[in-house]
Amino acid sequence: MSIIQGAILGLVQGLGEFLPISSSGHVLLASMLMGVEFNDTYKILVILLHVGTLIPALIVFWNDWIDMILHPIRNKTLLLLFLASLPSLAFYVVFDLDMFDTGWFLGPSFLFTALLLLLTDILASRSADPARNMRIPNALAMGIMQGFALLPGVSRSGATIFGAVASNVRKDTAAKFSFMMSAVAIVASLLVEGKDALEDHLFDKLELAPTLVGIIIAAVVGYLSIRFMLKIITRYPLSWFALYLAVLGIVILVVQLTASPLFPAFRIPEGMHLIRLGH
Repeated sequence: MSIIQGAILGLVQGLGEFLPISSSGHVLLASMLMGVEFNDTYKILVILLHVGTLIPALIVFWNDWIDMILHPIRNKTLLLLFLASLPSLAFYVVFDLDMFDTGWFLGPSFLFTALLLLLTDILASRSADPARNMRIPNALAMGIMQGFALLPGVSRSGATIFGAVASNVRKDTAAKFSFMMSAVAIVASLLVEGKDALEDHLFDKLELAPTLVGIIIAAVVGYLSIRFMLKIITRYPLSWFALYLAVLGIVILVVQLTASPLFPAFRIPEGMHLIRLGH
């Protein structure tokens, strides 16, 4: 991988992690278009790019992290973040999502995210008195939607914000909690996947310069993205992001259905199973 490719993937990751457009889907899309080889080392690179976007989530909400750690009884955020992580953990354990790594399902995933964003705007406009504070049911609703975001192309921030708004939470409150959820998800992914990578010596195979450039750019762009989203989340509808994703999803599906070599055909890969249990 070249430094330019690493920089592009870092840029895409930084934008997609906090804008409701799916970082995983766009990184996968960019990788396919650039001809990046998909292997175990690539998976570690993607995790490290996510670590780049972990940095702005820690910086922007630094005071919140400190307060919840020092005062876990008074400040319920830590408990809520833990509860919100449980549904997606269950999704990860039960479902074998490796079958989506080739990108054959990107089109429908982008279209699904577009639908969620449109529904978010509709529900937010109809809600009479949305809550300013997160509660356990809201956190669980966001956690369930985060499970769907394990699919490349389904935006984690878009899905979780929808879960919050659908359970009658303000969009700005939802966005903040969603971005904090991302930090927990990234740390968990790093611990799980990083352990296996260390045992398999995959970090030794990473190209240092492209990886570092990607991480740094992901961190800088991620910081700008998170500030941008927090500023516009209550001022502008998410429908503009939905329009972009709808067009992108349709284009990808059309390309797939015309048997173009750009993307894998829209069909379930042979020999793949959705459920892990029993294997």
